Amino acid sequence: MSTAARPGASQLWHFSAGEVAGLVRSGKVSAREVADAALQRLDSINPRINAIVDCRPDLVRQQADQVDSLLARGNDPGPLAGVPITLKINIDQVGFATSDGSRLRKDWVAKFNSPVVDNLVRNGAVLLGRSNSPTFALRWFTSNVLYGSTRNPRDPLLTPGGSSGGAAAAVATGIGHIAVGTDVGGSVRYPAYACGVHGIRPSLGRVPAYNASSPEDTIGLQIMHVKGPIARTVQDLRLSLAAMSGADPRDPWSVPAPLEGPPMPLRAALCVRPGGIGAGKTVCRRSWERFGTRFEVLQCSNRCRDRLTPTPLRHRAWWICNSPCPPSAPDLPGSTACRRAWWSDC
Repeated sequence: MSTAARPGASQLWHFSAGEVAGLVRSGKVSAREVADAALQRLDSINPRINAIVDCRPDLVRQQADQVDSLLARGNDPGPLAGVPITLKINIDQVGFATSDGSRLRKDWVAKFNSPVVDNLVRNGAVLLGRSNSPTFALRWFTSNVLYGSTRNPRDPLLTPGGSSGGAAAAVATGIGHIAVGTDVGGSVRYPAYACGVHGIRPSLGRVPAYNASSPEDTIGLQIMHVKGPIARTVQDLRLSLAAMSGADPRDPWSVPAPLEGPPMPLRAALCVRPGGIGAGKTVCRRSWERFGTRFEVLQCSNRCRDRLTPTPLRHRAWWICNSPCPPSAPDLPGSTACRRAWWSDC
């Protein structure tokens, strides 16, 4: 979406997080205007889906005013300047209960922020509200005795997923531009899929994890439990992951891992018919068009299956192969070990 013109408040939720931050940093809109628009969107949509279970508008506006004050003094508030972000109810945020959806923990009010919260605020984010989760974040749906059920915004008869179902439902409906969830066995990835948005599970240690309000996790959970972003665009995932990352002494597993390493060959596979499930011709065509613009593509017959990795599946897929081209294949520019795709109709 173009940011050349000054957008109206009712349009702001349509923008990506990166676009909102750019508008705020350029002075085309204020962080307070973004916050007011986010609160208006929350008031309009949340009663129907119950994604956000705790929001304090005065605190939201206060955070936004702090971002505007930094800009007025000529300082850069960070890459997430004024971007409204939601936090899952099992993440410590000063002054809010880290309830985990349990009556036992409804009064466990955090006195300190989790490191990931500090990282986001340091990069200019505005904390909009707390997103719903199943009790102790241990279900594939999102419901608990404290806050009730979250509904999938695309179809109320479907689950929004779990355990970060409130986070994904909020992002999908424009209640905040980024949501922070937690993931052990799919609790960021599955809700993102269920609600039609994007989520990523970072590697252990990339995003620091610590809750001062709660007992320390067992060693098993410590090495499995991570915090990750949910967003409507992949670019916003990258933006938020960079802001969330960074070592913190409160988390002995955290490391200052760079987000970018040395250049490596690109390998990918795109499955259009998973498990043989039929796909519409338009889906196949558009997938091919998008894929084909990013890779050098050549057609491969079944006789070169032994050159393809991994072992071909029983459905239509594109494959990336690091082996040289088959002798009968046409010559293509570039390395035979990089950016080379084969189409296989198995």
